[in-house]
Amino acid sequence: MLQINDLTHVYSNGVRALDGVTLNVPRGMYGLLGPNGAGKSTLMRCIATLQTPTSGAIHFDDIDVLKTPERLRQTLGYLPQDFGVYPRVSAYEMLDHMAVLKGIADPKARKAEVERLLEQVNLYGVRKKALAGFSGGMRQRFGIAQALIGGPALIIVDEPTAGLDPEERNRFLNLLAEIGENVVVILSTHIVEDVSDLCQAMAVIAGGRIVRQGAPGSLTAELDGRIWSKAVDKGDIPTLRERYDLISTRLSGGRTVVHVLSDADPGDGFARHSGGLEDVYFSSLHAARKAA
Repeated sequence: MLQINDLTHVYSNGVRALDGVTLNVPRGMYGLLGPNGAGKSTLMRCIATLQTPTSGAIHFDDIDVLKTPERLRQTLGYLPQDFGVYPRVSAYEMLDHMAVLKGIADPKARKAEVERLLEQVNLYGVRKKALAGFSGGMRQRFGIAQALIGGPALIIVDEPTAGLDPEERNRFLNLLAEIGENVVVILSTHIVEDVSDLCQAMAVIAGGRIVRQGAPGSLTAELDGRIWSKAVDKGDIPTLRERYDLISTRLSGGRTVVHVLSDADPGDGFARHSGGLEDVYFSSLHAARKAA
């Protein structure tokens, strides 16, 4: 289990990117949802030992991550939001080079590991192709392959499906689901569907703070009967914001559909809406902004 206790990070310019983050992350897929600038990437970098937080503690099983970062690195796989490769090098050569850096010195063992990983991410057939010719989805699958070198027990993936087409996204998410059966996988994203499709547990981060956490199904059930929707004219939105807890707006069929949070029927033409994880996410952000 990954345990994060009262983690805070303040940058030199005074920006408080993390503010007392506390999380217990069990084995399996764990979703970290939040908008851009919420502190997700800072948290991932702190866990991955790429950044030292201002205060707090991180433990992974018996490893004190902040005191002995080298021990975590031995069992960590990390796919950052942006990662660089040598574009003219083939997938096989690049993965072989990374395996050397991970400490797999024996050529036979390294060859077996590289080939196994390329098969796992469905890139074996293009193993001799230069990485410059890979699509976005292929690059992300290669990124997962490098993150899996050495059989890590903790895997971090930061915004992995941003920019992928639907087919590549599904292929990538299926791969993550297979990987996440026996290890801790943290999926950091702003895409609600990624968490809804994959994760048994999740948290919502906003303004550097954890504002909601739990199982997606339980969090969705908490909103049963409390989400109401209505199609409105765009010009009505400011008035609706004043009258109701308006948590989201969406354009549909040329009109704007609004969702409001209310324990009782708000009337005024609103109809009860079967809430989903997206409503959990938007209601959490709405509450965080009201409290700020």
